[in-house]
Amino acid sequence: MEWRGRRGSRNIEDRRGMGGGGRGAGIGGAGVIVVLLLGWFLGVDVTPLLQGQPGGSAVAPTEMTAEDRAMGEFVSVTLADTEEVWAALFRTQLGREYRPATLVLFKGYTQSGCGGASEATGPFYCPADRKVYLDTGFFTVLEERLGAGGDFAAAYVVAHEIGHHVQNELGILGETTRLRQQVGEVESNEISVRVELMADCLAGVWAHEAAARFGSIERGDIEEAMNAAAQIGDDTLQREAGRRPMPDSFTHGSSEQRMRWFLAGQNSGQIENCDTFAAARL
Repeated sequence: MEWRGRRGSRNIEDRRGMGGGGRGAGIGGAGVIVVLLLGWFLGVDVTPLLQGQPGGSAVAPTEMTAEDRAMGEFVSVTLADTEEVWAALFRTQLGREYRPATLVLFKGYTQSGCGGASEATGPFYCPADRKVYLDTGFFTVLEERLGAGGDFAAAYVVAHEIGHHVQNELGILGETTRLRQQVGEVESNEISVRVELMADCLAGVWAHEAAARFGSIERGDIEEAMNAAAQIGDDTLQREAGRRPMPDSFTHGSSEQRMRWFLAGQNSGQIENCDTFAAARL
């Protein structure tokens, strides 16, 4: 992905130099990964486990490395691309105005409008404050532990979370949140899977338009995104955590589903093709 020297977004809130979290004590490296994976696919904040004490958090200032700065620039450029793409697509496909999200960069731990944000929660979008929260250390885990390296794999993660913002702009998140509160756990998980697969599809729509608009997507980039989608499927993460995949517990979709819905958006470039709630088969 060609991103260096290109325009960055003004909607970045960088909290990485403010402190707010050290890494966990008392759990070995492999144990930390298992805890992280459990947190990601169960949708729970396992920060207390990583920090070794209930509700504890360190607040030491965080040193910014050259890698941190480069990753911040990369995320800023990717976010700017999503802003331009979605502003155009909202006009041409929906006849309405797109209001961009803010993306918060942090290291270790910070507060969001939806509660605590930590390396254990993974990247997420908070509809309460319309912000994406991202600890760029997730990209390191994605590459080194999950085998999903590459800059476009990281761009896919950003585009997926912005996909949730698009859903929020369209009123989908509010409606699905209301529905999930009225049903049991299995039905709630099914709704969650449809929400997440739609965000994957919207990330694909962004990739389609970004290729045409910026010419920034290179050979192999789509394969990187597909690999990332595969590596963070619920079934794959459950196996990584030493558990047998249990579809009723899925909240994001299987690896196959995540790849297929990303391609549905990437091949068509049409928002209407991402309606997972109208799909008979996920």
